[in-house]
Amino acid sequence: MVTEENVNDHKPAEEIAEDNTKWYVLRVVSGKEKKIKEYLDKDIVRNEWTDIIKQVFLPMEKIWYVQKGKKVMREKNYYPGYVMMEVTKGKLTDDIVQHISGVTNIMHFLTDGKGSKGNIISLRRSEVNKMLGRVDEMNDQGEIINEPFIVGETIKIIEGPFNDFNGVIEEINDEKKKLKVTVKIFGRSTPVELSYVQVEKAL
Repeated sequence: MVTEENVNDHKPAEEIAEDNTKWYVLRVVSGKEKKIKEYLDKDIVRNEWTDIIKQVFLPMEKIWYVQKGKKVMREKNYYPGYVMMEVTKGKLTDDIVQHISGVTNIMHFLTDGKGSKGNIISLRRSEVNKMLGRVDEMNDQGEIINEPFIVGETIKIIEGPFNDFNGVIEEINDEKKKLKVTVKIFGRSTPVELSYVQVEKAL
């Protein structure tokens, strides 16, 4: 007989974990997200809330760009002005809410009202899955350039067999982060396909 006490025995561990937590959103001062996460991570340990607040999460995307001929990677916050928090279901007390809301640069929890007025709401599981899936997708891609390329412009190849050659962009595939480039080799125009991180804009 499946009772309320043993129903979780028949579920995968991942599903049990999902059932036992809720995700909340903190509205914070834009540009301070990383510092807030670092502070909260330490604050949670200091207050012995690690069994209550499972994680403070900041969705980040990797931005690759070229600086002085070298590929440089920076992380960019995917949801500026917001920090996510995973909490054990039923454990978010008024005292914890008041404490976290009083942290410098945290404005309020996301509510069903305007600003801090209203009831604190949690994200729907579909919203959480979409957010986590998007983060995984961005991390898998990891090849995003913050400066757009233009058909017809000249680029310099900085990686691969055509390193140090110049070429002209013929086609741009933004979805796959790839370019079709015409390179002159021994006086003949040769089409090659390159990823965004293999080239830089010619000076």
